[in-house]
Amino acid sequence: MSPKPRANDVKERLVEAAIRLLDVGGPEALQARKLAAEIGVSTMAVYTHFGGMAALVDEVARTGFGKLSAWLAEVGETDDPVADIFSLARTYRQAVAEQPQLFAVTFGQSAPGGKRATLSDLTTEEGREAAPEGLEAFDHIVRATERAIEAGRFRPADKYQAAAQLWSALHGFVTLEASGHFGAGEQGIDHILIPLGITLAVGLGDTVERAEHSTEAAKAAWRAKTRNAGQGGND
Repeated sequence: MSPKPRANDVKERLVEAAIRLLDVGGPEALQARKLAAEIGVSTMAVYTHFGGMAALVDEVARTGFGKLSAWLAEVGETDDPVADIFSLARTYRQAVAEQPQLFAVTFGQSAPGGKRATLSDLTTEEGREAAPEGLEAFDHIVRATERAIEAGRFRPADKYQAAAQLWSALHGFVTLEASGHFGAGEQGIDHILIPLGITLAVGLGDTVERAEHSTEAAKAAWRAKTRNAGQGGND
């Protein structure tokens, strides 16, 4: 007789199954019955381990933030914090493009079964305390922003609010691009994302020349990364 699965194992499998269902079928596929069938348990398991679909959606969102943070952590730091911000933006865009349904739930843009993830204002101390997973992902942008302020590239400012401006522009671009507004492929990066980033950097205190130099450094780093990964990425 097979050993009874541990509660934590079942919870993790339910979350993993939820992400698979989202990837394949979108938010309409995220149903208790389908989740249970996906891992071979009864529908009651969803309610036993999460109390209902709302808490499971929250857990999916927390997992999404964790995945995003792992992506952004791979960017690392150089001596050019503004170039690092552009590299983070490029990586963020790739992560969301690879699992759009997961991140639609993560950022509250999608509400499977009418259940929207509970989100917090990460520009406030209370919001950061309430959402450690979201903060962990956001903090990659915050740290790069803080370094740009310390280096004199950006004017002195609240690092969370300045980073939120960058995040807002980035996520707006990613959302619109995913909807097809900027064409196919990666043309939106050169035509929209990079000029937008330069405009924001200058608005935060940088010069056009330094911001443009940083974009070139970030593009060179991205080319090297994609060559090493054998992906043959474009600029």
